[in-house]
Amino acid sequence: MEPITLTTDRLLLRPFGSEDTDAVYEACQDPDIQRWTVVPSPYGRSDAEFFTTRMCPEGWQDGSMYNFAVLPREGGPLAGALGISRRTLSGTYEIGFWAAKEQRGRGYMTEAALCAARWSFTSLGCDRLEWRAETGNVPSRAVALRAGFRMEGGQRSGLLNKGVRRDTWVGALLPADLGLPGTHAYIPASSP
Repeated sequence: MEPITLTTDRLLLRPFGSEDTDAVYEACQDPDIQRWTVVPSPYGRSDAEFFTTRMCPEGWQDGSMYNFAVLPREGGPLAGALGISRRTLSGTYEIGFWAAKEQRGRGYMTEAALCAARWSFTSLGCDRLEWRAETGNVPSRAVALRAGFRMEGGQRSGLLNKGVRRDTWVGALLPADLGLPGTHAYIPASSP
């Protein structure tokens, strides 16, 4: 897929490029980003270069992942990163995100997650957008809840992070949750 840019009232979500390497490197020095996400720790400049110049463009080219730099629309520093990754089940994608330390608490990631979800449902043929975070990542869970994700429980050993298996919280958002049609019919299970 050709890379695209998304906008909200306050944000610009655009594909990462080499011009973002320094900002990604700086943001990923935050111990919370290294602790709660799967970015390498310690995070080196070569990690940022690989992410912005290889991983992101290749994900767009092969349709496996769509990573966006989240920026204030009126200009300013990198607010965060948001990625949509294709899962093995047809029509299922996963969302992941992190916010730069100085940009937290402004609602940017909730706004970005909703924008990316709408795009996923209307442009990618997504019928189920999953969110997972390591159990205990309360800020990520708060963003998911504010964006309308329904918590579905947890997975034991659901995440491999820096060589350690960790339990995860799991949630999902469906097109109907945002008033959008899905690409396939969905019949919820009825209660016995």
